[in-house]
Amino acid sequence: MREEIPIFFTIDDGYAPNMGIALYSMIQNASRQYQYKIHVIHQGLSEENQRKIAALGNENFEILFSEMGEKLSGITDREENRLRCDYFSLTIYFRLFLADMFPEYEKAIYVDSDIVVPGDISEMYRLDLGEKIIGACHDFSIEEVPELVNYIENAVGVACQEYINSGVLLLNMKRLRELNFSEKFLTLLTTYHVDCIAPDQDYLNAMCHGNIFYLDKAWDIMPQKGKEAYQNPKLIHYNLFDKPWCYRGIQYEDYFWKYAEETCFYEEVRRNLLEYSEEQARHDAQSMNVMIQKADRQPQKELTFKKLYEEGKEIRICS
Repeated sequence: MREEIPIFFTIDDGYAPNMGIALYSMIQNASRQYQYKIHVIHQGLSEENQRKIAALGNENFEILFSEMGEKLSGITDREENRLRCDYFSLTIYFRLFLADMFPEYEKAIYVDSDIVVPGDISEMYRLDLGEKIIGACHDFSIEEVPELVNYIENAVGVACQEYINSGVLLLNMKRLRELNFSEKFLTLLTTYHVDCIAPDQDYLNAMCHGNIFYLDKAWDIMPQKGKEAYQNPKLIHYNLFDKPWCYRGIQYEDYFWKYAEETCFYEEVRRNLLEYSEEQARHDAQSMNVMIQKADRQPQKELTFKKLYEEGKEIRICS
């Protein structure tokens, strides 16, 4: 029997086409030596989109759907819980509860839906985490923005070079359960309501610091304006507003369209690109500016992860 590799996506209906393209690219490049179990954890995914995504399955890829239950009822639409300061979605928090939701797994992969996977995803799964809680890549998207660097180091309390992106995670499910991670996260969230730029990501950085296995950067390559393109990326992550289905000229966009054209989602994402309005683009630019301005203010606030840690509060998860 082939070894099973569990992989998780968490989406709502709006991201179904992107998730379908991401999964298709993964299937095309994954080693056939393994059996992959794809779990789509969703909030209100339509039957039509479930049908389209399920149709991507084959003898190596089994696709299962689970709707998120009441576990996140305590996470509400407050300013500090919004992603990029501009919208609220429970789906960004789902990844923090996967270990408890799926106790049958000792190890798993989580990936965002705004990706494509030109590499063999089984290579990442086979990496040895040891006793580390999670595996992830350094977030290179923030290193050229001084306000974000200041926020990470003086509000989150992590060195910029050690701050990880939460869009691609190798999860030590066994250790996460042993350490009661999800319970400690909810306690921290509901006790202090720390204001965040990227809530799930900032909590992971603040809580897991010192217990992170750093993946090779090839597993979370992001578009970076003015930077030379990375050769032979294994996973491309169209982070923040650098979405090829919204804008032309995005670095690594050829990878996305290569896979998109071979799926039933192509017309939908192509239409989104053609119809993306100047008003939407202005809103994106405004949201980016608001996020940077907020990041610049956060270190001066009375309540930050760094200050809580310095006060002796239980912020870090110690293994």
